Amino acid sequence: MADPTREGAYDLLTAVFDRHRPLDEALDALSPSDLRDRAAAHRLAAAVLRRTGTLDAALEPFLRKAPPDPVRQVLRIGAAGLLFLGTPDHAAVATAVALARARGLVPFAGLVNAVLRRVAQAGSALLADLDAPRLDTPAWLWASWGDKARDIAISHQHEAPLDLTLKGEAAPSGGQLLPTGSIRFAAGTRVTEISGFESGEFWVQDAAAALPARLLAVRRGESVADLCAAPGGKTAQMAAQGASVVAVERDPLRLGRLRQNLQHWQLQAEIVQTDAASWSPGRLFDAVLLDAPCSATGTIRRHPDVPHLKRPRDVRALTEAQDRLLHAAAAMLRRGGRLIYSVCSLQPEEGAPRVQFAVSAGDLRHDPFNAAEITDLPEALTPDGFLRTLPSMWGDRGGMDGFFIARLVKN
Repeated sequence: MADPTREGAYDLLTAVFDRHRPLDEALDALSPSDLRDRAAAHRLAAAVLRRTGTLDAALEPFLRKAPPDPVRQVLRIGAAGLLFLGTPDHAAVATAVALARARGLVPFAGLVNAVLRRVAQAGSALLADLDAPRLDTPAWLWASWGDKARDIAISHQHEAPLDLTLKGEAAPSGGQLLPTGSIRFAAGTRVTEISGFESGEFWVQDAAAALPARLLAVRRGESVADLCAAPGGKTAQMAAQGASVVAVERDPLRLGRLRQNLQHWQLQAEIVQTDAASWSPGRLFDAVLLDAPCSATGTIRRHPDVPHLKRPRDVRALTEAQDRLLHAAAAMLRRGGRLIYSVCSLQPEEGAPRVQFAVSAGDLRHDPFNAAEITDLPEALTPDGFLRTLPSMWGDRGGMDGFFIARLVKN
């Protein structure tokens, strides 16, 4: 019989590897099924994406030649269950064989059965001599992360916890209060089952992702532009602090989600659909938050498809867009107004060089963060006064997303 979890995982992996489609988009496109099956399929596909290099290395001794890509996906799904997810041996092998048959791979069903039986017999011993962090990380990313690469890659092996940002002061029970004010729940927690979700008392936002708006430190009544604002967590943070926020978003689908989120959280903001790089607001703002489109390599714990979708050429194109957005943001600020530039990226090119480029135009100056502002996360403060979070930080608490954050002031 068809297994909806394996069927769903296979479809998700095919979407990522063959059609280069983001995992979240592929999940939304799955045919309607039980929510638990969808969640289980996502968890299984994410495990394969997170550990692809290790899985392939573990399978290699049992393969005389490289199998067709569809067969390899079936083998990866079965091996992930055996080696990482605790699936009983018989169930992992039987469901993989059934999946092969269901997907028109009947001639390879015997191969799938034989290989996975041998993987089950060998068990975790297959992993003993493998350099898993290196195998699971594309070479270009490993090289770009320098001496932090191994720690970062180890952090990527684990599913990320669920972080919440509170609208008010009342925290839901069962979570851990983090030093920066976010509330953390264990990985796999269903946000819809947390008290306060239905009434919009909080929103999902990684602890690091909550830092740019906190460091902008808006005051009640200030006029603020949030550029590239969807899905709205940072807009909500500033609106909850009493700022007058204009949320700018180009993509109509993401803008719809932003609007729905603000309604659910019962927070107000002016919403503008336009490209922030060419927007002329007709007024100047006290502050601008630019959480710019980026390579998203800082979010691999939550989005394990990123290493399979991004290429070095993507980073080069993104830096050009970031420069355009910084130039536009500078023009929106009043004299003395402040700008927070942030990216959820670990790539050096998307960080300090972008600030240097913006400053070289003459409209902005870099305003370094100081230790008194970063008392809750001192290890993230760089010698140049930037904030650089890494997935390996707070390792004993479950880590955090990788972010680069800088503050600039209009001359």
